Amino acid sequence: KQQGHVTADQTTEQPAVEERRWEATEVEEATPDDAAADKQDSPVPETVVLTSVPQPKDDFQEELVIRPLHSGDIYASFQFRTVWETDFTRGNKVSHYRLFPKSLGQVISKFSVRELHISFTQGYWRTMQWGQPFQPAPPGAELWVWFQDSVTDVDSTWKELTNVLSGIFCASLNFIDSTNTVQPSASFKPLGIGNVTDHRFLRYATLPREIVCTENLTPWKKLLPCGSKAGLAVLLKSEKLFHSSFHSQAVHIRPMCQDWECKTTSWELRQTLNVVFDLHTSAQGKREWSLFKMFSRTLTEACPLASSSKIYIDITDNPEQFEVSPATPLLSQASVLGDRRTFSVYDLTQQITFGTVRSLNLLIRWKSSEGDMLRPLLHGERYVAGYGLQTGEIHTLMYNYHPYRSFPVLLLDSVPWYLRLYIHTLTVTSKGKDNKPSYIHYQPSKDRVRPHLLEMLVQLPPNSVTEVTVQFERALLKWTEYTPDPNHGFYVGSSVISSLVPSIVAMDTNSTRERPLFSSFFPCKEESSYFVRVYTEPLLVNLPTPDFSMPYNVICLTCTVVAVGYGSLYNLLTRSFQIEEPNPGLAKRIANVIRKMRGVPPL
Repeated sequence: KQQGHVTADQTTEQPAVEERRWEATEVEEATPDDAAADKQDSPVPETVVLTSVPQPKDDFQEELVIRPLHSGDIYASFQFRTVWETDFTRGNKVSHYRLFPKSLGQVISKFSVRELHISFTQGYWRTMQWGQPFQPAPPGAELWVWFQDSVTDVDSTWKELTNVLSGIFCASLNFIDSTNTVQPSASFKPLGIGNVTDHRFLRYATLPREIVCTENLTPWKKLLPCGSKAGLAVLLKSEKLFHSSFHSQAVHIRPMCQDWECKTTSWELRQTLNVVFDLHTSAQGKREWSLFKMFSRTLTEACPLASSSKIYIDITDNPEQFEVSPATPLLSQASVLGDRRTFSVYDLTQQITFGTVRSLNLLIRWKSSEGDMLRPLLHGERYVAGYGLQTGEIHTLMYNYHPYRSFPVLLLDSVPWYLRLYIHTLTVTSKGKDNKPSYIHYQPSKDRVRPHLLEMLVQLPPNSVTEVTVQFERALLKWTEYTPDPNHGFYVGSSVISSLVPSIVAMDTNSTRERPLFSSFFPCKEESSYFVRVYTEPLLVNLPTPDFSMPYNVICLTCTVVAVGYGSLYNLLTRSFQIEEPNPGLAKRIANVIRKMRGVPPL
């Protein structure tokens, strides 16, 4: 290798490449002078061309963040990040895939996708008990996609994309259609590069009833470069992950800049998995956690293809409340969600991390249960009021816990068409007074075609509760439109609250590679605030339901009458009756045999 062409990144990664020689490495084009110098130093024939070797410009990082909660539960967040310096948007056919999964690369290229965000969540994130998550997601399935401006028919492309993703992730995304798809006008701005303001190329849909199971986790793990064979992915054991209070897995794809001037762009794939282990079910009531107790596995090595593999443990409350063993001298500070936190860092690429036993089993032992959790500044709730099966009200509550600052929030509500909203009854109140929204966008529904879409920009006063109420009327569906369990009810997706929340500390807006992955997902250019997206609970609404047992009873009675009446009449008309002589008795037959032997006529 020519030392004059080795960059700073290559210099730091050279020992790793020396150890793992089977990895593909970057090889730059050789100039004629360098080629002549190589010919003099080594007897390599001229037929060997270095530029024929593939030049993968991709990078893979993995990390695990463990945050002990004041309730005794524990929050574990996995992040796997693959960055690939390539361009799917120019129409070039990409055929060589190394770390980036080929199935997702073909989806981006075929459907002209600019950004893709999909999540599968089982359970509801309890914000007031657990704080804000690193990656928020609503219960069920959520999908929102930005398409390229070259797409002519967005709706048909969206339908094809949902069917393809349904097969990739083994989910029920094929049930996404026009009745549960909306086109937001202000929410869900692009998280990657590009000033896209035309919301005609944005689609958003949720399936709040989607059940997440092993069938969704298995294809998600197969997208990782090392699968579940090495690295942090070995901890992803299905029976442990699904035996938890909250489980959420997501895939985020977006274009991003490689440097400050954004001369080169790349595609970022972020696979996240968040799980909350319950104290009473997972830890048998003991305030003691370990990797083996949480995942039934320990770590023995990092992923060989990963340039960075780290474990972060939030020790901001240490040593007053808990202790971590084995201890590590590596510490890191990061501004996360408006607060500066301290983390213990375990670098899995260093052999000293595993010690002499060649195994890492982190242990967290609680000392005291005292202490107050930092209450989130923004929180949302939603519920259905009213009685009967004709009318009702939807109440959305937005809490601003900041003691002296107000800030605006953007509320998005997507309501199915069978709940007919009376938009003239919409009221927004804060501290007993009317709070007039500065922006309202409402798209009425069409029966069996599209849902309601309501977006509002509301200013939340400090230390207040803002309530949004709207009345609705329940529609009567056709009997073929009811679910197999209609008395269970119908689900309404979560409300989405987006806001720039004032920060307690000055946030670091420098996007350096040294920052942890969990602190740099939402782009923010203001140092005094940070972006937060909050999801409320999904709603379960009962609709007027006919008695589906009555047709069953009628069918049973009708079939019985037909079987008895028609069967008897059919037998009488089709059977032929004949007189049959009775069979003689046993004594008579014996006597006839004797009389036949004697030559006497039978009786």
